Amino acid sequence: MPPRLPRPSHSLSPPPGLSLRLRLRPPQSTRGIRSINPPRPDSYNQPSAGLPILGGSSSGALARKTPHLCPRTGLLAIKKGMTALFHPATGARTPCTVVQLDRVEVVGFKTRQRHGYDAVQVGYGWRHPNLLTRPMLGHFAAQEISPKRHVVEFRVRDGGGLHPAVGQPLAPSWFRVGQFVDAKAKCKGKGFAGGMKRHGFSGQPASHGVSLAHRAMGSAGQSQGGGSRVYPGKRQPGRMGGQQVTVANVKVMRVDDVHGILVLHGPNGGLVKLQDAYKKPWEVFPKEDPAAAAAAAAAAGAANAAPAASSAQSGPAAAAPLPSPPSPPSPPSPPPATS
Repeated sequence: MPPRLPRPSHSLSPPPGLSLRLRLRPPQSTRGIRSINPPRPDSYNQPSAGLPILGGSSSGALARKTPHLCPRTGLLAIKKGMTALFHPATGARTPCTVVQLDRVEVVGFKTRQRHGYDAVQVGYGWRHPNLLTRPMLGHFAAQEISPKRHVVEFRVRDGGGLHPAVGQPLAPSWFRVGQFVDAKAKCKGKGFAGGMKRHGFSGQPASHGVSLAHRAMGSAGQSQGGGSRVYPGKRQPGRMGGQQVTVANVKVMRVDDVHGILVLHGPNGGLVKLQDAYKKPWEVFPKEDPAAAAAAAAAAGAANAAPAASSAQSGPAAAAPLPSPPSPPSPPSPPPATS
């Protein structure tokens, strides 16, 4: 390989006319992986732009999900057992499920401005502080609420569903008798199950050459024509049950605030999450604060007691004297004696 020639230390200066043409020529863009004009997706999401929301953005996903959310929060309850109610006129028997509420309170809120969505945190029961982590203890201490055994978030449609206030209890009267709710709970876990039990496969023939494979799944797919692989989503043996199941349109049969009991027609066991039914028309519920409702009830009671007291004080003076009862008739006089 020939040796390299030494690079001259001096640089040749271009002619005056060439340097002027180089300065006047517009800069040429060089090709590369990174674009010289990167997109600006943020400019299309500005509220003042007046443009439609991008479907692939988080705002578009939230807009599609909003019509499917409830306008208010739900409740947490534990299934206690089964019972039956009988119709007073026809005598028809209706099997029902009894769920009980235990110190159900509002723990906190999730706002769209801070967390990206609106939700209400609801807590159930009580748990010893030694069994909770420090972040959860700090969360309960910041809200001045006792530690809860279960904490669940209920998504709501907008900021108008963030009520009642934090720390306010939720009673069974949150729902009305005759209303329909959606009950969500975990179904029974069956463990690892085969294809016949898990998906209802018919299995292999009982005879005709089948040996020790009567309950086998069979083929999992084709070989060369299908790429020699198992397609995603193929129904195969696996873990069965132990997942959340939603029972829609469960009717509320009884409401008992004294014992914290709801009698429903059909949810599963364990921790049950109850919320207004999505497939039924939304009912209009007044947004009442428990403290304000108690104060209003006390004021109404005082207002009703005031006219009664005034009428009791002015009654004896203005009332007319009662008529005296009639005197009993005098007995007839005896007949005169004859001589």
